[in-house]
Amino acid sequence: MGDLVLITGGAGFIGSHLTDELLKRGYRVRIIDNLLPQVHGSVSVKPSYLNPEAEFIRADICDSEALRKALKGVKAVFHLPASVGVGQSMYQIKKYTQTNNIGTSVLLENLLHTSVEKLVVASSMSIYGEGLYKGSDGFIHNTTIRTVDQLRKAQWDLCCEDGTVMEPLPTPESKVPCLASIYALSKYDQERMCLLIGNAYNIPTVALRFFNVYGTRQALSNPYTGVLAIFASRYLNSRPPMIFEDGKQRRDFVHVYDVCTACCCALERCIANLSINIGSGIYYSISQVALELSKVLGKTDIEPLISGKFRIGDIRHCFADITLAKNVLGYKPKITLEKGLIELAAWLENQIAHDKLDIANSELVARGLTS
Repeated sequence: MGDLVLITGGAGFIGSHLTDELLKRGYRVRIIDNLLPQVHGSVSVKPSYLNPEAEFIRADICDSEALRKALKGVKAVFHLPASVGVGQSMYQIKKYTQTNNIGTSVLLENLLHTSVEKLVVASSMSIYGEGLYKGSDGFIHNTTIRTVDQLRKAQWDLCCEDGTVMEPLPTPESKVPCLASIYALSKYDQERMCLLIGNAYNIPTVALRFFNVYGTRQALSNPYTGVLAIFASRYLNSRPPMIFEDGKQRRDFVHVYDVCTACCCALERCIANLSINIGSGIYYSISQVALELSKVLGKTDIEPLISGKFRIGDIRHCFADITLAKNVLGYKPKITLEKGLIELAAWLENQIAHDKLDIANSELVARGLTS
């Protein structure tokens, strides 16, 4: 019998794939998840894709008693649960803080009384805010931001004082965090709390900073999930994806298979007290990704809508420098975006998506968080 691993938030998109990979590697898996309606639908039943070999406990991450029971006999923990959504986090502040910050604190308090030998926490590229930039003078800009006034003037790019556009660079872990939303702040808190407690109590801890993860099992009816899932939901309902700004924002899309491989490497390697980027190391513009998805779905007659609008908390460019992941995890992404989208399209053929993007956007408009 292999070691028992606990995955908090394990019924979700990444957690369910990680469950499969761990079971394949001979581990036993226990999952704790509250089956949040925003992710799992109003019925909130255990998803059919969840591996039946995994033990499942339905409970909230803030339920200390349930966590205490879930941690019995566990050798390693993957901490994945989080309320997700930059825009929504700016008005559902209590919800995001309760799940992401308080939930993590409850886990850590209960972890102290166990024999857990490894903790891996899901962090996020959102903590960087804008990625790394280089100015026309060669100077590296570490903490650059766009002001609301710039966005209102549709000045999307970040510029030097002389007006020249800065060059975006791959973002390394050494880049100074720039927290542009409550979601980003909460993910940074999750990461720092886990690393701090892990170091203090000698629990080897690794924070994996996920970039834009995509793949099968994403919540298509959740308008606050990953951009590819949102675009897919629009296409499945014969509606154009709505793209903010001018669509030239650059992002790093990493397949869930590669993310799960990185998680297992973090578990099995003798590393601790590190934050590590997990991305593909390749960037694509948001418009480019929308067009590529339309091709594999046979929806090329539906052109994305470039809105020219912006959302408070959004960033211009951020893509991963994965040098550290390669060096310390032996991480090497294997799934290209082209291959990943083909797999995603095949899965989408049998899916029903309730497009709630208009509702989500109306919430932002009502609060002055988009224009």
